[in-house]
Amino acid sequence: MRDGGRLTAAIEVLTEIETRHKPVRLAMKNWGEGARYAGSKDRAFISGLVLDVLRRRRSLGWRMGDDSIRAAVLATLHLHWGWPLDRLADAAGDEVHGHGPLTDAERAALAAPRDLSDAPPAVRGDYPDWLEPSFTRAFGDDRADEAAALSERAPVDLRVNTIKTDPVRALKALTTFDAQPPGLLPNALRVAAPAAADRSGAVEAIPQFSKGWFEVQDLGSQVAAAAAGDVKGKQVLDLCAGGGGKTLALAAAMNNTGQIYAYDSDARRLTDTIRRGDRAGVRNLQVRTPLNPEPLKDLVAKMDVVFIDAPCSGTGSWRRHPDTKWRLTPDTLAKRQADQDQVLNDGAGFTKPGGRMVYVTCSVLPEEDEDRVTAFLATHPDFARTPATADPELSKFLTPDGDLRLTPRTSGTDGFYVAVLEKRK
Repeated sequence: MRDGGRLTAAIEVLTEIETRHKPVRLAMKNWGEGARYAGSKDRAFISGLVLDVLRRRRSLGWRMGDDSIRAAVLATLHLHWGWPLDRLADAAGDEVHGHGPLTDAERAALAAPRDLSDAPPAVRGDYPDWLEPSFTRAFGDDRADEAAALSERAPVDLRVNTIKTDPVRALKALTTFDAQPPGLLPNALRVAAPAAADRSGAVEAIPQFSKGWFEVQDLGSQVAAAAAGDVKGKQVLDLCAGGGGKTLALAAAMNNTGQIYAYDSDARRLTDTIRRGDRAGVRNLQVRTPLNPEPLKDLVAKMDVVFIDAPCSGTGSWRRHPDTKWRLTPDTLAKRQADQDQVLNDGAGFTKPGGRMVYVTCSVLPEEDEDRVTAFLATHPDFARTPATADPELSKFLTPDGDLRLTPRTSGTDGFYVAVLEKRK
C-alpha cells in the first residue's frame, strides 16, 4: 500500500472505533476483511498508527487546535513518527488513495503546534476529565507525567521459567531479539518496543518458547506474583486465574512442590491453563472449573496463600490497550469495585489462620486499590496489612501503607497495585 492508502485506512479504523465504540482488535479485523490486498507490513503500520493516535488522542487535538481524527493522524505522523511535512502532504494529497490535500490551517498547525505546557493535566496526560480526581489522589502534581508515561509504547517482557532453564541460557536463546535483563527481578528479560510502524518480534516462534523456557509476561505482573513470597511447599489458590500467567509464575516459584489451584469464575478463561502448564513443566497444578458444583468447597480455610488478581479497569495497561481508556465509564468503574469487594470477601474464606492474601490490580486508581483494601479490613478485623515486599530493590515502590504501586514512569512496568493481607492466627 502507498502512504496515502495507509493514512486513509487508519482514519477509517479510528472512525469505526470512536463512532461504534469497538475495540481496536475488532475494528482492525473488520477493516482487514475488506482489504485483502493489504500485506502484513501494511497491517502492522496501520495498527501501530491507530494505537499511537489513541495513546495521545487529547494532546494531539490540543497541539493541532483540532479534535478531529484526521488532525490526530496527521499530528502523529509528523510530530511523533517524524514524517517531513512534504511526505505527509504527498500522502494526504494522493489523488487515488489519499484522504484529501492538507489545508492551510493544517499546514500551519503542523508547522507550529501549540505548546502542551499550557494544557490542563488531563490533556497533557491523555486521560478523560472525569478521572482527574482519581489521578490527583494517586499522583498529585505528577499526575500528568505519570499518565503520559502510560501513553508510551510498551516493551515485550519475558519471565524465564526456572523449572525448565535459567536466565543465562534463556538470554542466549533470545540473541536474535537483543533481549536484556530489565532489573528488579533476576528471572526477567526484556525486548525493547519495536518502532511504531514495525511488527513486534515473534518470540513465541522460536523453539525454546515451545519447550517452555519462558513466558511473555509484563515485569510488573512478575513483581506482583513475587509478592506472594516464599511459596515452596505451600498450598496456593489463584482465585482469579484468567489465562494462567500469574498461576505459572507462582508454580515456577514453587518448583513443583506443594499444590497450586487455579480457578476463575469464567470457565472459558481457563481453557489454555492446562496446556500452558504442561508446556512449562508444571506438575503440581489443579485447575478447578466453575462448571462443577462447589469446585472450591474442600479448600475453605486451608490455603497458605490466596492470590487475587482482581478484575479491574485496566488503567495500568493503557500502554498496551490505549482504546480502553476512552471506553471506561464511571458505571464500569463502580461495577469493578463491587467485583473487587466480592473476590476479597471470597478469598478471605479460603485463607487459613497465619496465611495471607495477595490482592493485585493492574490499575492505578485508588478506588480500586487502597480503598478496596481499607473497606475489606474494616469488615475483616482478623486480617492485617503486611509490607508487600522486603526486597530492597522493590521497597522504593512501597506506599506509606506498605503496598506496592508500580507505574511505567517509576518502575518501567505496566501499572500495578499489590497489597498483602495476613490472617491472624
